[in-house]
Amino acid sequence: MTEKLMGEARKRALDGLDGWVEVESRDAIAKTFRFSDFNAAFGFMARIALQAERMDHHPEWFNVYDRVEITLSTHDCGGLSERDIALARFIEAAART
Repeated sequence: MTEKLMGEARKRALDGLDGWVEVESRDAIAKTFRFSDFNAAFGFMARIALQAERMDHHPEWFNVYDRVEITLSTHDCGGLSERDIALARFIEAAART
């Protein structure tokens, strides 16, 4: 079972992420990414999908044209876990390429 991030470990993990915000209505983090066009946004989503499948940890997301909104939370533990932080780091790297 995956453990929920709590206390100082949670604070350190969140401090290491750029632009992710805690979702008010649930124990999750979210970020919106913008790209030059739909093709760039879709390519970004495809890279994330491949990694998410390898991790067996899938994001919640929404896409309209050049915008991709992503929410991460671990359903197994009912909140934010290290799995979310790892995927967020991958997503950040994918957004830079």
